[in-house]
Order: sequence, then C-alpha cells, then structure tokens
Amino acid sequence: MLMTIDVGNTNVVVGCFEGEELKVVLRLKTDSEQTIDEYEALLFSLIARKFGEVPEYQQAIISSVVPPLTPLFTRLIQRTLGITPLIVGPGIKTGVSIKTNDPSAVGSDRIVNSVAAKILYGSPALVIDFGTATSFDVVDKEGDYIGGIIAPGVVVALNALVEHTAKLPRIELGWPENVIGRNTVSAMQSGAVVGYLCMVEGLIEKIKKETPGIKHIIATGGVGRLFSKHSEQILHYEPEFTLQGLRILAEMNP
Repeated sequence: MLMTIDVGNTNVVVGCFEGEELKVVLRLKTDSEQTIDEYEALLFSLIARKFGEVPEYQQAIISSVVPPLTPLFTRLIQRTLGITPLIVGPGIKTGVSIKTNDPSAVGSDRIVNSVAAKILYGSPALVIDFGTATSFDVVDKEGDYIGGIIAPGVVVALNALVEHTAKLPRIELGWPENVIGRNTVSAMQSGAVVGYLCMVEGLIEKIKKETPGIKHIIATGGVGRLFSKHSEQILHYEPEFTLQGLRILAEMNP
C-alpha cells in the first residue's frame, strides 16, 4: 500500500492507496507545535479505525508547504513504517518542466497538481486549488508548468473582513438566493461567494488569453466544490486531486 501525505497550511491530508484506488482519506489539523508522538498516535489510530488494523505500506510520499513539519513527518514514517518517504522537491522525477524565474520557489503542492492535470486530463490545463490561498496553476500545451496566480483564500478574506469590522458576524459560506442581500448575512455571502467567483472567472479569462487552447479547468481544495458548482468555466471538481498527483509521482519514482 502507498501512503500519500499533503502537508498544507491548514490541514494535513493523508491518503492510503491500494494500486490506483484511494481507500482512505484522513484530515488532521496542521499544527507546528504538535510533537511527532502526538501526530503518530492520532494518525495511526485513525488508520487502524478505518482498516481495522494498520496495513502494510511499501511506499510513502510527502508534499509539504510547511517546512518545520517536513522532517517531522519524514521521521514519523521512517520509525513507524520502516521506510524512507519520497519528498516532493528538487531532484524528483515529475515529467513536467518548471518554466518560472525561480523553479525552486514553486510550492510542491502546485507542482503535484500540475502533474496530476497533465497525466489525468492532458495539456494545456488550469488547476485552481481553493485552500488557505487560492492558487491558479497553468500547464501549457507542451505539458510544462509556466506559472500561475496566488490569491487570498475566500475563508482568509472573509475572516479578515470580520476581524477588522466591529459589527459584522462570522457566517457560513453558502450561495445566497440573490446577489442583492436583504440582510447582513446574505449581503456578506454575496460579497464573499458571488464576488469571489467573479474574481475567479475574471482571472480565468485573463489566463486563457495568455495561454490559448486551455480546455481543462480543474478545481480542488476545501471550498472548490461550492465554486465549481456555480461556475460556467470550471467543469471538473476533484476533491483529492493533490493526493492523486502524489500517487502518480510515487509511480514515477519507485
């Protein structure tokens, strides 16, 4: 079995694959203060609960955008599973050339998503990852990663609005009945969700002008489902897209 670990700014997402089948997905809160023993106890107790036992793993791969947690999860896998995980970074085979000014500065999650887009959908393609930040990643017709856009995530933006105003309440993200809000909550939902989608679709149009021929626009990430449901341009929603990309990279780097 293969264990894939995507360490993000908000969550650590763990996937367990048997061949190409994703058997289990687990989400842990990202916490740099958590010890290796705490992460180990939590992760493997959840795995045992899902499977009835901790299965045998032959391979593991880690993508991390939280540098302090990369060595922690590396040691965790080494001591618990007895294998050395593959780390997404310089030197790993991806099949995707990184054509940016500084390839070393590109987040590993963005490369993983680009690999998944190229292999699973074909190129040119655009991946939009709705996470703590919303990232737009572009793969050109040659199958190379040429860059993208990083915007504040919708939850981050909404939290900033609430924290910097005296009377606005915290709300749940949801699609409002009307664009013109009849009360404070619906007005905030309209601005946070409808307004955010307008930004996303506007950026998609700009990207398509610079990279003609994009047919595949894939959304992923926590709130990606909400926006893909109401978007006229996002045709695919893949909630575990990054995990699938990690599986593909593990196959490329046995």
